[in-house]
Amino acid sequence: MAYAAMTLAGLAGHLAGEGDEKARWKYVWEFLEEYRWEPVEAKPGLLREAPPSTGHEQWDALLAAMAEHLAAQLDLGPPAWTQARVLRTPWFPSSLRSKRMEAFVWAPAAFRKHGVYLSARDLEAA
Repeated sequence: MAYAAMTLAGLAGHLAGEGDEKARWKYVWEFLEEYRWEPVEAKPGLLREAPPSTGHEQWDALLAAMAEHLAAQLDLGPPAWTQARVLRTPWFPSSLRSKRMEAFVWAPAAFRKHGVYLSARDLEAA
């Protein structure tokens, strides 16, 4: 069987089936690492398909923010499916006050738009 990088739809499946939050973040970082190593022409295909719901509004919004953020880095518009996944109440994944303040200041625009406050530095460190 040939290797295939994880898509956001595939990531959603992993997130939906995982109850442990730390394990969910490991899946997110794994997706970002695989995405980073894919050829530029393959990257849009990893974002295009609308992921099924994870069963958690916050994680669904995170997937939309990731798709929009990564598409912008490729100079592409966000996939259409991202528009509906916006949180009414902002989500700060970290409970540490210092990390929350950092995320408030440094969250990328796509993440802010979707109500997910995660620092750009946290995304790069993945």
